[in-house]
Amino acid sequence: MALRVEERASLFVPEMATIVGVRELTPIEKLFTIHFDSGRQLGHTPGQFVEISLLGIGEAPISVTSSPDDPDFQLAVRRVGNVTEALHRLGASAKVGVRGPFGNGFPIEEMKGKDLLMVCAGIGLFPLRSLIRYAVQHRDDFRRLIIFFGCKTAGDQLFLDELESWRTNPRVEYYETVDVPCDTWKGNVGVITTLFPKVELDAPNTRVCIVGPPIMYKFAIKECHARGIHDDHILCSLERRMKCGVGKCGHCQINGVYVCQDGPVFKYSDIKYLSEAL
Repeated sequence: MALRVEERASLFVPEMATIVGVRELTPIEKLFTIHFDSGRQLGHTPGQFVEISLLGIGEAPISVTSSPDDPDFQLAVRRVGNVTEALHRLGASAKVGVRGPFGNGFPIEEMKGKDLLMVCAGIGLFPLRSLIRYAVQHRDDFRRLIIFFGCKTAGDQLFLDELESWRTNPRVEYYETVDVPCDTWKGNVGVITTLFPKVELDAPNTRVCIVGPPIMYKFAIKECHARGIHDDHILCSLERRMKCGVGKCGHCQINGVYVCQDGPVFKYSDIKYLSEAL
């Protein structure tokens, strides 16, 4: 069905929104809480992204890090380019443009009634936090809720208050690791795949969600295969290389797949033959 003119325009015209909160996570990462001036909610699915624009500077695709049930949406942003550099200089009450949400997120309905294993490394926690928060808020919709979180050092950990809430939640199985320990670190040391032997998985009833640096994927997927997890039940987020968000610029194209529209969340079975995907 052809889109109406106003529907086509809405894909390309940013909607005005206001930053209502800024929280520093690390010296190069901040959490922005954003409220649409129209009062509407974002209405996203965990795993989707938006395009944030700043007048006279440009726009950038950024994953939504809040739950759909949170009153305003949140974006965790690392300062890495012109747009994010300018965004980091803004404070509460500043205006931004928003397009989206875009893309396919995690298949929530398919995962209900299943065990969820969420594997996130470094800032892979940014997009996966949306799903974790949703799953905790709707805890009775899922069976086991297992979180693996890894980073280089303890000083690189993010959302420390939420990590502590997951550690102490009796209905969450939380495991963490660091590559390089410090004197005060008492937990696991090693890459994130060293956490897999710590749990027994019910393979047919487990859905695995993986977000992190590209090098992590093939090793995490290998661990899933070793435990009998089917390729259809392994979900990967491929956020890199996105630009326009609507499949027009071709920046994110891998063969015939557009990450911004067909993803960024994919079943591994759908991308394992794409040589550039992982």
